[in-house]
Amino acid sequence: MMAIGVAALLLVVLGAVSLLNSANKGPVVGTAAPQFTLNSQEQKSVSLADFRAKWVVLYFYPKDFTSGCTIEAHNFQRDLGAYEKRNAAILGVSTQDEKTHQAFCTKEGLSFRLLADTKGDVSKKYGSLVNLAVVKLSSRHTFLIDPQGVIRKVWTSVSVNAHSAEILRALDELQK
Repeated sequence: MMAIGVAALLLVVLGAVSLLNSANKGPVVGTAAPQFTLNSQEQKSVSLADFRAKWVVLYFYPKDFTSGCTIEAHNFQRDLGAYEKRNAAILGVSTQDEKTHQAFCTKEGLSFRLLADTKGDVSKKYGSLVNLAVVKLSSRHTFLIDPQGVIRKVWTSVSVNAHSAEILRALDELQK
């Protein structure tokens, strides 16, 4: 009986999170990507404007060291050479700080930049912030930004196992 109550509560919470996400829509395809500057795991300032003339895979994720986030990051790292051949950079964003990102990169062998959105401002601009009262997390969303800074593709439903390959296919289509 208690398990049913917990399951019902979980459904209510997930429904509320979904409602919160849909209430704050992010930028859409064809619009300019919101500009930002955040610190990376290297404790260096990184701006979207630094990547003019490159494609940018801007992906938001909930938390370092969790299974889904680790799988997604490993797949981006595995495919990094394929992104470089397509003139694309990968930027991961979560609400965790630079030190946590640094530890995650070191442990998991990640060489692309993870950005610390500790106040959730950038996640909010991109419609990817979930505010759970006690903690703010980034939703698993991805924005593909072209070299002129225009959003060309948006994913708000992501399968971590297939996502990197899906983005590479989108890049191939868009670069024809």
